[in-house]
Amino acid sequence: MNLNTFLSKTLLPGLMKLNFILLRKTISGKPIENSNEKGVFFAFWHGKMLAGWLLSKSLFPKKNHLAVVSQSKDGQLLANALEALKFSLIRGSSSKGSEAIKAESKKALQSSGVVAITPDGPRGPRETLKYGLIRMASETQTPIVFAKISYRDSWTFKKSWDRFEIPKPFSKVNIDVNRIDVPLFETEEALKAFTLNLSETLKSDQ
Repeated sequence: MNLNTFLSKTLLPGLMKLNFILLRKTISGKPIENSNEKGVFFAFWHGKMLAGWLLSKSLFPKKNHLAVVSQSKDGQLLANALEALKFSLIRGSSSKGSEAIKAESKKALQSSGVVAITPDGPRGPRETLKYGLIRMASETQTPIVFAKISYRDSWTFKKSWDRFEIPKPFSKVNIDVNRIDVPLFETEEALKAFTLNLSETLKSDQ
């Protein structure tokens, strides 16, 4: 086991848990109780993932959680940390491994699991939903619970494509939870229009 693997399986998950515990979280938005009756997609933007993954566990403590993580080298470090945090893993992205994501997601949803995903990852565009998530939610008639996360104080990596943020310890965090019931679409154009409109609604600056 090399040093990066060791750190991502031991130090990183511990730091993620500690950071999440120290945040002063305020949660608002549409009720999500009905989402507990069956499987659900839980989504948050890539740049907010440090709080997003553990928020999934916090909101749905009794469910099995699967995380969709890219097959890149950076994705492997994240996968190691999430595995240590008791997530099962689905490796792939919209450009690679999409069929595997679809098959594993459907299995998880059928057993009332939570599929946690950053729908603008792994390479962007920033805060723009990928069509794949909306298509899966429509075909399976599975609700998406989207968490719009806003840190009061954070360190921001402004040169990264997602403007990745690390919330400062004890920072206030506003979390707006939205349940989205995706309709059936008669055409691909209708799906794309719905996806683009929803992306605008969910952007952090809205």
